[in-house]
Amino acid sequence: MLEHIPEGLGEAMRDIRPGLERLVWADPALVDVPDTIRLTSSAFQDGAPLPVRFTDDGPGVSPPLAWDAIPDTAAELLLIVEDADPPLLSPLVHAIVHRLTPAAGFLTEGGMSVDDPGIHIGRNSYLRTGWLAPDPPKGHGPHRYVFQLYALGAPSELGEHPGRSAVRDVVEALAIARGRLIGTYERT
Repeated sequence: MLEHIPEGLGEAMRDIRPGLERLVWADPALVDVPDTIRLTSSAFQDGAPLPVRFTDDGPGVSPPLAWDAIPDTAAELLLIVEDADPPLLSPLVHAIVHRLTPAAGFLTEGGMSVDDPGIHIGRNSYLRTGWLAPDPPKGHGPHRYVFQLYALGAPSELGEHPGRSAVRDVVEALAIARGRLIGTYERT
C-alpha cells in the first residue's frame, strides 16, 4: 500500500517516522525484562538489508528465524514484527505470531503464513492475518523492520487473531525475557 505513494511525496515525508521509541519493545513497562533471547535469521544479519524475496518487490514470503537462550520457565513465545519508519505516527505491524512453542527453536521461511495450521497468526496493521511484506515508499529512505520475540511466563490466552494492543498488554503482563533482530529495506 505504501509503495503507491509517489517518490516525491516519499521524499517530502522522509522525516516523518515514529522511530524505535514507539515500538512495543520500547514500552516503559518492559524496561526490566531482560534482553537475553538470541534471535537470528539465516537470511540476513542484524541491522542488514532484508533480501528482496521477503518484500513486496519479491514473492513477499516471511524470513526464516531461529532463537535460543529461552528461559526454562517460558510457557510460550510471542513474536511481533514492526516497521519503525513508516510515514505515520505509529509503527506498522507486519506480523504477529503467538503460542509459539519455546522448544521449536525456529520458524521456517514462509512460516508466518495463515496456511500453516500449527502457527497462530495475529492481525497486521492492514487488519489481515499473516506476514505483511515490507513495501516502503520510494524516496522515504531505509526502513527498520524490528522482529521482537518475547518469552512469556504463562500462557497468553490471546484470541485467535490478536492485534497490537492485545499483544502489548500480554507482553507487559507476562514477558520474562526478550530478544530482537532488525532488518532494513529501502526502495530506490
